[in-house]
Amino acid sequence: MQLIQRLTRNLLVAIPVTMLLGLVAGALLPVSGLSVLVIPLTLLMIYPMMVNLRLHELFNGGDLRAQGLAQLLNFAVIPFIAFGIGLWWFADQPYLALGLLLSALLPTSGMTISWTGFAKGNLPAAVKMTVIGLLLGSLATPFYVQWLMGANIPVDLVAVFRQILLVIGLPLVAGQLTRKWLVKRHGQRHYRQHIGPKFPPFATLGVLGIVFVAMALKADDLLSQPMLLLDILLPLALLYAINYALSTWVARTWLSRGDGIALVYGTVMRNLSIALALAMNAFGEAGADAALLIALAYIIQVQSAAWYVKFTPRLFGPAE
Repeated sequence: MQLIQRLTRNLLVAIPVTMLLGLVAGALLPVSGLSVLVIPLTLLMIYPMMVNLRLHELFNGGDLRAQGLAQLLNFAVIPFIAFGIGLWWFADQPYLALGLLLSALLPTSGMTISWTGFAKGNLPAAVKMTVIGLLLGSLATPFYVQWLMGANIPVDLVAVFRQILLVIGLPLVAGQLTRKWLVKRHGQRHYRQHIGPKFPPFATLGVLGIVFVAMALKADDLLSQPMLLLDILLPLALLYAINYALSTWVARTWLSRGDGIALVYGTVMRNLSIALALAMNAFGEAGADAALLIALAYIIQVQSAAWYVKFTPRLFGPAE
């Protein structure tokens, strides 16, 4: 458990190391059989996140403006920026463009809540953004992909919905039932203090496993095109820079300090775990291109979130 928690705290190092191991494995070993691990690793990645997801937070009021602005950015602005960058940068690589779009279509994750807490923002608002973003993103993603990428990529809408039910619906139901049973057996206080915190770190194992598989499957292409990683990192960095700038401007213009910080992390932190799962499950081996881009997004997302915490007092003023 201590090792898993250490990996979770050090994703910035763990993910590049896992990518390197996957690259070496793909270069030296036959790895085509690794694709059978994608679904088990996907469930390992998503289920622990769903156990602590508090759906009842949807019914708490008091931050309507922050929620509205967050979802406006998440579904009416950021996906189209990502789509535009993808069309421009990956004109002849549609599956990399798909990865960029997927990374922008599924907003908020546990990172939203964690980093909002570190920056002393409005935690209840961040929790609600996470729940709303997950539900809306799950419903909207197949239609966005079909609408924006359908001309360049064969998109089976029914198959994408089926994968969403598998990688989101099934873990969500199982996670909620698990928490309900544990709270009933051990009590809310004991669950919150001793049991609940043990679930999220296990998702790290699923993330690292999927990253390893994606890198192993793409090893031959990467070794033949060593500049591909840099070619992917640059548009990702551009997307995150635009996202931070736009979200910060909206937050400072229309929201209080606490709600503004929640909005920034609720619109910049993407649910890369689910995006990674969809890329690997819904688009077959061709989805490994998209998965590679999403894996690299973890590096930028974690590092940028940490730096933004340091700049928060300068941007929003000191915490009360």
